[in-house]
Amino acid sequence: MQEIFIQNNELIHKLDWGKLIDTFQSQETITSKEEAKTILKEKLIQAVKLRLPTARFGIFFSGGVDSSLIAAIAKIFHQDFTCYAVGFQDDETKEPDDITEAKKVAKKLNLNLKYKIYNLEETETIIKKTITILKKVNKTDVVNIGVGAVVLAAAELGKEDNINYFFSGLGSEEIFAGYDRHDKVANINHECWSGLKYMHDRDLVRDFTLAKELNIEIKTPFLDKDLIAYAMNLPGDWKIVEEKKKVILREVAEEFLGEFAWRKKKAAQYGSCFDKAISKLTRKNGFKLKKDYLDSL
Repeated sequence: MQEIFIQNNELIHKLDWGKLIDTFQSQETITSKEEAKTILKEKLIQAVKLRLPTARFGIFFSGGVDSSLIAAIAKIFHQDFTCYAVGFQDDETKEPDDITEAKKVAKKLNLNLKYKIYNLEETETIIKKTITILKKVNKTDVVNIGVGAVVLAAAELGKEDNINYFFSGLGSEEIFAGYDRHDKVANINHECWSGLKYMHDRDLVRDFTLAKELNIEIKTPFLDKDLIAYAMNLPGDWKIVEEKKKVILREVAEEFLGEFAWRKKKAAQYGSCFDKAISKLTRKNGFKLKKDYLDSL
């Protein structure tokens, strides 16, 4: 199944992406939360099922609610897949949270998990590769390199197993209000729509560019058109409750994941500690700012 952001094997144009997102808006009123959760569960399962390949595949895995839910649903269909988690650690830092949590969830769900913890030298190599690829689309800021390095490292780990088809949790933060900015606005869903449009620049360009360069496919069930249309119509106060984010998604995920549905969001570059590696490399190379170090590469 081709993702909605792909047209003729290329990334959809930014303006076309915005127009497409506008078509998902509706005036439907959803009032029963329990009924909504049942429908949401069905749409989540269908979004994953539609993207399941016949061959083995990988899941970019952090032990967070999004990647864990994708894995739990894929397991319903007895699919042959491996979860890939990556992180940075040296003598001065603890094991990355994403690795720790990935191990716990993999044990609970009996998942096939492969992980790799990189040292500083190995992480620098990954960062340099990421910059080489992303400078082609002018996405070499600290956030894009931090997140992109995680994607690249996990993809390379999968490619060692001849995997070139991966699931990603991309899109969940936007449609279920997972960012801090969602908690600071009067209209949560208005911010969700805005962020969904903006993610073309912020996320899609980066991930599509990496996928094309690495010759892999990245599948994004949270960007399924039916799931977007439904999730974006759910009341905002079902998404954020007393500062807890993505609440209705977590309530649905609890059936699959138990307490692991409530792990607090940690951005990929922080949960993997790749951002710490960038900070260390910045100082090691005589720079004060991460931006200046990355620009030097």
